[in-house]
Amino acid sequence: MNGARNVLLYAITATATRMYGLHRRIGVTLAKRIGLVTHRPTRYRVRMTEPATRIDLTSDDYFMGEALRLAQMAYAADEVPVGAVIVQAGKVIARAHNQVETLKDATAHAEILAITQAASVIGDWRLEECTLFVTKEPCPMCAGAIMLSRLKRLVFGVRDDRAGGAGSVFDITSAAGLNHRLEVVASVKEGDARQLLQEFFRERRSAPES
Repeated sequence: MNGARNVLLYAITATATRMYGLHRRIGVTLAKRIGLVTHRPTRYRVRMTEPATRIDLTSDDYFMGEALRLAQMAYAADEVPVGAVIVQAGKVIARAHNQVETLKDATAHAEILAITQAASVIGDWRLEECTLFVTKEPCPMCAGAIMLSRLKRLVFGVRDDRAGGAGSVFDITSAAGLNHRLEVVASVKEGDARQLLQEFFRERRSAPES
């Protein structure tokens, strides 16, 4: 009997809402008057959720995250996990990761490949309004290429205490004799970049010799 009443209550409520644009509460009231409902309908409290945190798609953290994804691709290809992106006017115009082993080319570092790609995209070797994001401090070769290509900014993740060319060992990016000034920002998402490198070399050391 209760099941039949519930079905009829639903039909009355739906019909009242559809035909007359009435609120569901009015439909329930009509059902009460004809004896179908003898109790008050249950009221449900709606819990408001906190607004989602917005991601700044122009921040250094965001673009370094893009470079880290490329570094993970290098890891999967058994390359030293370093990734780089070049950004102009808030848009990524070049993406690359290390391909030294893949291309059998000692110069195929992520930075060099990204610089070459960006120059092709904009049609000029001068990357004066561009920022390079790279997960590891550039080596001396890459630091020299960065200066020669006139990049506006360099943002990197983890420092290279063995061969860093942006201040850790060699201060190529701030050399007094060069006619270009580069803004350098270090340690963006440093922990993520360091962890990826440490895991890669830990696996390489523990792998059986072929």
